[in-house]
Amino acid sequence: MKGSRTPLTEADEEHLVRRTARGDRAAFEELYRRTSPWLAVRLRRRCADEQLVAEVMQETYLAVWRAADAFAGAAVGGSAVGWVWTIAARRLVDAFRRRAHHARLPIVATADVVAPAAEDEALAATVGDEVGDALRRLAPELRQVLQAMVLDGMSVRETAMVLGLPEGTVKTRARRARIAMREALT
Repeated sequence: MKGSRTPLTEADEEHLVRRTARGDRAAFEELYRRTSPWLAVRLRRRCADEQLVAEVMQETYLAVWRAADAFAGAAVGGSAVGWVWTIAARRLVDAFRRRAHHARLPIVATADVVAPAAEDEALAATVGDEVGDALRRLAPELRQVLQAMVLDGMSVRETAMVLGLPEGTVKTRARRARIAMREALT
């Protein structure tokens, strides 16, 4: 295959994922080398627990290895980097859910006791009470955009790719979220 002859250092991430889908361990290692530093930074912005971040990283790259063919075979316009981040973000939410589940008291479970959503736990650990409360009151679609752009430091384009939205929608939601936050904090 001609595409396989591209040196790993010159291959883009999408090409590396396609090669990983064919079982190319060197391509997978190069993808990891390129994406793991920024992925760890983004995860740490949402979670201060280094052990949990390490677990999520491991689960993410295991999922990437196992599911590379799903990305490589998909006819989507998303980037490989956005795909990796989506996997990691979902793994982090799953980890917070597991933690919340294990932290509950096993004695009584009533309808009055509601565990906080995993994203709310991550948010509470990341920002202060007043700002965190204002963020939690935002509509979910506005909060998603604001978290991606502010907490994760993503650009409009990256946010659009990760959330599967047009860039214009991301800009509109970011503006609406900032206005709502300003009003909530004054």
